[in-house]
Amino acid sequence: MDTRNKAVNTAQPTMLHQKLSFGATEAYKLLRTNVLFALPDEHKCRIVGVTSSLRGEGKSTTSINLSYTLAETGKRVLLIDADMRLPSVAQKMQINGTPGLSNMLVGMTDAQLSIRASGILDSWFILPAGDVPPNPSELLGSKRMEKLLEAVSKDFDFIVVDLPPVNIVTDALVISPYIDGMIVVVKEGHTDRSSLNNCTRQLKLSRVKILGFVLSMAKDVYGSYGRYKKNRYYKYYKSHGYKESGEKKKKWKFLRKD
Repeated sequence: MDTRNKAVNTAQPTMLHQKLSFGATEAYKLLRTNVLFALPDEHKCRIVGVTSSLRGEGKSTTSINLSYTLAETGKRVLLIDADMRLPSVAQKMQINGTPGLSNMLVGMTDAQLSIRASGILDSWFILPAGDVPPNPSELLGSKRMEKLLEAVSKDFDFIVVDLPPVNIVTDALVISPYIDGMIVVVKEGHTDRSSLNNCTRQLKLSRVKILGFVLSMAKDVYGSYGRYKKNRYYKYYKSHGYKESGEKKKKWKFLRKD
């Protein structure tokens, strides 16, 4: 499969790993290290999903920077924007958003036209979401999606899939049989306990392997953007302008041990 198409605009976005603060870049390197330890099989392409419980928690930025840091090691990495309802990767990366994933899944185009070289790292490629379809969940759970991932897996060491929030739509759940694990992004001061508990419950019911959590917009001594945390207590969160299904928001001091 030819994945040498050039990015339309090679200007480097300001949220990209190498343009962030020292603390942020170290946090993403830590995320990369944890992913490598969690999925150590180098003889197969590892497919990692990135999602969140609510909208606006930083999952797309995390997907971009995770794929970038993996590609920094020389591994061939493909970033797929599978949030076909509200795609943002193409805009953040300043490339054309079409054709893309949705166009491939309905047979309108192929990988040779849809997958773009990042223009930043030789081993980093991007598949944008494409045109917004009327049935994203059905496309992601289709046999065509399974075959697409099987095909592109032959050319890459890692595939990072940016997915919609779990509590909003089922897209991240229907694609779960095709991925090796999921990272859940949690925004400090934004995510409430019930939303995150519901997200993890749905992922577990779908037998998704949760690799860990990324705490975005966290303030630490380095002023980092996010930090990968697993088997550790979380800081206090509160809801932030996001409507739930009538359930009263509760303040809390920790998430879970496991």
